[in-house]
Amino acid sequence: MGEGVEWGLHCCLALAWLGDEHPVPTARLAAWFDLPPAYLTKRLQALVRAGILGSTPGARGGFRLGRPPEQITLMDVVAAIEGPDDLFRCTEIRQRTEGAAAAADDFRRPCGVSTAMRRAELAWRRELAGQTVADLMAAAPVGRRSAPGGTMSD
Repeated sequence: MGEGVEWGLHCCLALAWLGDEHPVPTARLAAWFDLPPAYLTKRLQALVRAGILGSTPGARGGFRLGRPPEQITLMDVVAAIEGPDDLFRCTEIRQRTEGAAAAADDFRRPCGVSTAMRRAELAWRRELAGQTVADLMAAAPVGRRSAPGGTMSD
């Protein structure tokens, strides 16, 4: 998983703490987290396409949450940034082993590796789908339950 997921989640948290007053420019978010603005913009646009964020164009534009923090799961953010594909992709290398052609009947069902990896991924996805941005906000240490510096305004 790329660092864009971490960036996206932290930006969602920052926007949730700031509320819906004004859109926050990418440059402000990038400076706040010391991130490259161009790369961050790509991640934020992915969140907009998924409906997690809303964007306002123009000089006074920027980003805000597209729905309440209680309705944004961690899995929503992961899927928006990383895509919906499974993390583990079985390529059936067992079928390339010696004697594989003679044991074709053994390959009708997924192998143990594929089954175990799929089970683990489903558990991971369920866990992330069960946690929201609001949950992260509630779990934050008391001193970090607001945007650093109180606001991100000029």
